Amino acid sequence: MRTALKSRIATTGLTTLGAAGIATAALTGTAHAATQPETKPATQAAKADTQAKAKAKAAKAKGEAKDKGEAKDYPDNLDGWIREAMAIMKKHGIPGSYDGIKRNIIRESAGDPDAVNDWDVNARKGIPSKGLLQVIQPTFDQYHVKGTADKLTDPVANIVAACNYAADRYGSMDNVDSAY
Repeated sequence: MRTALKSRIATTGLTTLGAAGIATAALTGTAHAATQPETKPATQAAKADTQAKAKAKAAKAKGEAKDKGEAKDYPDNLDGWIREAMAIMKKHGIPGSYDGIKRNIIRESAGDPDAVNDWDVNARKGIPSKGLLQVIQPTFDQYHVKGTADKLTDPVANIVAACNYAADRYGSMDNVDSAY
């Protein structure tokens, strides 16, 4: 029994010594590896630096586009149409606030760019009001702003033309509180 116990202690001691030896070798290997040049991380760092410079250049270009009033991406929804229209209006000196435009759109078409009024006096004359701000074709043609779509029901063109008309007639779309 003593022999079995002695053998067990010796094996455990070797196992412990073996683990310590492995740990020492691993530390030595790590220290050795640290003194060698690390080409892979340096390559990754250079790549990350290049990517960061490219992102910075793209951000700068985007900022310059904003400053020049160049095309931006707007969501294809009511908020995006109003914001895009307001950018065009600003460029052309047409007054109107986001809230004033939205209030009138909700009243006129409930935000539906394809809304058509087929029952009022204009409709009876054969020229129904259409679009977000319920504009008739002759008014759209007269107040259309160059650079917007030449289609009455185009959401942005409809907003800009209607706001241009409202500015001429009422001072601003903000001053319109009923059918206009």
